[in-house]
Amino acid sequence: MARLNVTQKLIESHLVSGKMQPGEEIGLVVDQTLTQDATGTLVMLEFESMRIERVRTELSAQYVDHNLLQEDFKNPDDHLFLESACRKFGVWFSPAGNGVSHPLHQERFGIPGKTLVGSDSHTPAAGALGMFATGAGGLEVALAMAGKPLHLTMPKIVGVEITGELPAWVSAKDAVLEMLRRYGVKGGVGKVFEYYGPGLDSLSAMDRHVIANMGTEMGATTTVFPSDLEVKRFLTQQDRSDDWQELLADEGADYDEHLNLHLSTLEPLIALPSSPGNVKPVHQVAGEEIYQAYIGSSANAGLRDFAVPAMMVEGRQVQPGISFDVNPTSRQLLENLASENYLSLLIHAGARLHQAGCNGCIGMGQAPATERNSLRTVPRNFPGRSGTPEDRVFLCSPETATASALTGRITDPRELDMDYPIFKEPDFLSINREMFIPPAEHSSKVALDKGPNVKTLPTFDPIPDDFCGPLLLKVGDDISTDEILPAGAEVLPLRSNIPAIADFVFHAMDPEFHERAKALEGDGFFIVAGKNYGQGSSREHAAIAPRYLGLRTVCAISYGRIHWQNLVNFGVVPLNFTNPDDLDSIDQDDELALDAIHTALQSDDEIKLHNKTKNVDYAMYHRLSKRQTEVIKSGSLINVMRSESGSG
Repeated sequence: MARLNVTQKLIESHLVSGKMQPGEEIGLVVDQTLTQDATGTLVMLEFESMRIERVRTELSAQYVDHNLLQEDFKNPDDHLFLESACRKFGVWFSPAGNGVSHPLHQERFGIPGKTLVGSDSHTPAAGALGMFATGAGGLEVALAMAGKPLHLTMPKIVGVEITGELPAWVSAKDAVLEMLRRYGVKGGVGKVFEYYGPGLDSLSAMDRHVIANMGTEMGATTTVFPSDLEVKRFLTQQDRSDDWQELLADEGADYDEHLNLHLSTLEPLIALPSSPGNVKPVHQVAGEEIYQAYIGSSANAGLRDFAVPAMMVEGRQVQPGISFDVNPTSRQLLENLASENYLSLLIHAGARLHQAGCNGCIGMGQAPATERNSLRTVPRNFPGRSGTPEDRVFLCSPETATASALTGRITDPRELDMDYPIFKEPDFLSINREMFIPPAEHSSKVALDKGPNVKTLPTFDPIPDDFCGPLLLKVGDDISTDEILPAGAEVLPLRSNIPAIADFVFHAMDPEFHERAKALEGDGFFIVAGKNYGQGSSREHAAIAPRYLGLRTVCAISYGRIHWQNLVNFGVVPLNFTNPDDLDSIDQDDELALDAIHTALQSDDEIKLHNKTKNVDYAMYHRLSKRQTEVIKSGSLINVMRSESGSG
């Protein structure tokens, strides 16, 4: 009998198509889905378009955690739409103020041994409980809600053996920053990181959540931990001990790659602007003045991530002029911080308290001052993501952020004149499950509540077999979905209105881009990019809105996994350069052409991209499966579904 690791056990028990061989397309049964309001409105509109009465998963949950600022009618109207859709379609609903989706899902719904797909790139955080949890585009989540399998490329499995224990002033955030220091933002593409070993005994379930959450920043398909006695303790603490089951790797199980992470050797680390992979030891940048220190977010969501800072500031004050932002991650967390007196310690020391949600992590408030340093415990620091175009955002642990708030400068917490606070996870917590709204028993009695900002999804035709168009934009490496389509208070409220949100495509890089695209009057265009195009957030708006403007083909060296799939789902052809040096000879506004593209995609032969302006040909290739080429041929995955159901 084969000896399986945890990832293989999770995949094997849910496999409905393909083989567990790296690089092969597989299909998985999906037990649970997660949606949030920045992506969930489109998911619900897509699900509605499938004309299925109720979800066919074991459990689906919708969280309102992104668009909490109610400057006008758009966000509250969309919240009402989401609540009505949840009651109608059989989805649990978490309203505004409950908190961030990932820690809430781990507390209330996560179950070892299950699969979870979410329309948020940090869905892999649930791997902390022994789940196979991965982010995907909203349309794939809608399909999973309809009972369809999730298709993905079988990843390589990297076994990370954890040994030792974290030293004083070093926490789980430093452990995952060490992983990012080694792998960067591209090194995890096509991989699952599975953690095992004796060092796990010293990491709580929420410590593991920190590591699993930020595995996304390495480009990983997901992160997996075993379901051991620590997971049992966590679920018992959450009054859900019946949901626990043990899930461990078989003795002698093998991995595609091996790595050791010795916790005892780690030191405080920090990711410098403007990439999660730009990691240095804190002591190397210590002394730089700061404007803001921010604790919280989905990446550091546990009670200890606030309790340790509270103990650090007890009897002290943050430096004058420092914005010490406390971003609680759930209503339940707030209740426990209050009951244990941690909240009053933070407030008395000068903390600015914000409502439970994503907030500053996605540029929804808490934006830093221009060109002033902001230290944050959030998962990513892409340019402009904070809401300030010239931002200087550093990623660090709660200890480093708090130490720096106390001194007014980037500070290695080991240099503070204090003992490291000892935090012990309580056996029992105040549990708040009352604010979750269950789905209605009878869907037919529920009407969808659509405000004026909720627009019907546009339909897309397939790319012409012979396609010619201008190169409307040429970009470099590591372009994030935040740069393709920004988040923030101005743009995210338009998430259910594709024609309106399309005006912001590539706005930070080229404010006139949407006007140049519209001037083509629908004839279509190309985009050319370097490595890792579309890294970061799973938001499918970054594929739909450019497609709405006329994008037909992206030519890049490589892609972020989720964005690549989102492009395919909406009929945009993602091609790869065979010779990366060819990018040097292509210029913006060159006229490019593809001949017989549908025939070319059906084969594994080399594809020729012709530069009509320079009369040069470039060799291209694609990574599409036969199933995905049918999506391109149909114009979108929605078109395929409508055709199969006879409603197209």
